[in-house]
Amino acid sequence: MQASALTLVRGRRDHLVHLMEGLARQTRAPAELVIAWMQDEPFADLPDPGCPVRHVVVPGEPMPLAAARNRAAAAARSELLVFLDVDCIPAPTVVEAYLQAAEARDGLFLGEVLYLPAGATAGGLDFARLDRLGAVHPSKPPVPREGVREEPNAGELWGLSFALPAERWRAVGGMDESFVGYGGEETDFAVRLAASGLPFFWTADARCYHQHHPVRVPPLHHFDHILRNAELFRERHGRWCMDYWLGQFRDTGLIDWRDDAIRVLRRPSSAEVEASGEGAADRLFS
Repeated sequence: MQASALTLVRGRRDHLVHLMEGLARQTRAPAELVIAWMQDEPFADLPDPGCPVRHVVVPGEPMPLAAARNRAAAAARSELLVFLDVDCIPAPTVVEAYLQAAEARDGLFLGEVLYLPAGATAGGLDFARLDRLGAVHPSKPPVPREGVREEPNAGELWGLSFALPAERWRAVGGMDESFVGYGGEETDFAVRLAASGLPFFWTADARCYHQHHPVRVPPLHHFDHILRNAELFRERHGRWCMDYWLGQFRDTGLIDWRDDAIRVLRRPSSAEVEASGEGAADRLFS
């Protein structure tokens, strides 16, 4: 079995460089890297990731996350698709761990992601240093020390790092491009995969490091997208997704959120959007 690494890019050139440098140090190299550019053209003068690089351009507003993943998957030529967020640096064993897991069983495979502080990559990639500096997301379960552990909750799928057979991706039609902008498309995809009978597994030795960037908590700059996509998800599956963000919107008086509907009480002000970025990282991990 071979693996294609896939990532989506809009901006974040330095983060992409570090991702590619991490791929170049894999114990088992991917057969290719497919980059879906959600911008007008690719960056020039990128490093060698130790494998061929293929490019697809998928511009659009708002960010076409589902469409970009679909185009990247359609362009990939390997049996296993390894999706890595552009913010993620793969540890040297990531591709090998996903391949070993997929060669032994059918499934969707999830890897651990540690969150890095600003400046963690200064001076180059030192994985021992990244291990010391990285923080585990408090809402995620621990990964197994070796092998895999089945995860019964398909909602644990997150787009930062996961792998699955290309044929399984195609069988469910990839991601639903009705979800546009931020949120919902990954959870919808996970629900459809679980309904197809595909088991999910946490995977040892598939660690990635999430590079620091400014965040907003709650993500008020995605207010409209989150409401629209949450309502679309409920229409499709009979329940809400992104409950955490909807609860924060409700608690700050922005929405009236009931079992069957969301009613907008007021839109976030520009001052509130700006304030949501102050100390956001601390709130994310609180």
